[in-house]
Amino acid sequence: MILTWLYVPGDRPEVVTKALAAGADAVIVDLEDAVPASRKEYARAATAELLTARPPVPVHVRVNALGSPWAGADLRALTGLHGLAGLRLPKVTSPEQIVRVADRTGGVALYALLESALGVERAYEIARAHPSLHGLALGEADLRADLGVTAERGLDWPRSRVVVAARAAGLAPPAQSVFPDIRDLDALAASCAHGRALGFLGRAAIHPRQLPVIERAYLPTPEEVTAAREIAGAARRTPGAVALPDGRFVDPAVLAVAERILTLSSRPAPP
Repeated sequence: MILTWLYVPGDRPEVVTKALAAGADAVIVDLEDAVPASRKEYARAATAELLTARPPVPVHVRVNALGSPWAGADLRALTGLHGLAGLRLPKVTSPEQIVRVADRTGGVALYALLESALGVERAYEIARAHPSLHGLALGEADLRADLGVTAERGLDWPRSRVVVAARAAGLAPPAQSVFPDIRDLDALAASCAHGRALGFLGRAAIHPRQLPVIERAYLPTPEEVTAAREIAGAARRTPGAVALPDGRFVDPAVLAVAERILTLSSRPAPP
């Protein structure tokens, strides 16, 4: 189960190499916003060379926006490479875009980044567009600009919309968007706690120092694990709905939450 994703610019191969050993569950090589136009071709070539072999952790690539001058070349260069675990498609606004990319990439796992009001409005249609689509995510910087949002809570509705759309389409819970301040780790932890409460699972990072904060925030607490074990034990002893001695009611939905907590608890705690 992936909890941490680390973004790294594709035109800096030495930084990509460091990112692969930074402790993230997966690395996202960025060919889009992190790379200036003058270095797009170099970033694409360097990334394709990296992915001729399988890296030590899963590597996804965020290609350039569909319809941009570089997107077609990105897809041609990356499709079929053994080390590619997934493609992240920025600024998606329609299910037809997913279908077109899926037809060109032959089964590569796709992830749609929703970065506009239109993309969020069509979240469910996009989420069920094609079997190759494995997940949704928000691009919150662009979405803030599109909506004119000036406060953190102003994004809670589109965040919940994307969580619901993903689950309604049978996809995994989405990961949170990046937190832009790499120094304020307390604020990052608080933001992750809020994201977890909204139904997100894990988060993308832009610096390795953010990784253990994200992981700690998304791993269950000892109290949650203890409660989940009690619920799972009660469900094994008495199938169906049952009340625990302290009054807590256990039914299949409560058990499902407990089982997810126990799955997460099997991961080693971050340093």
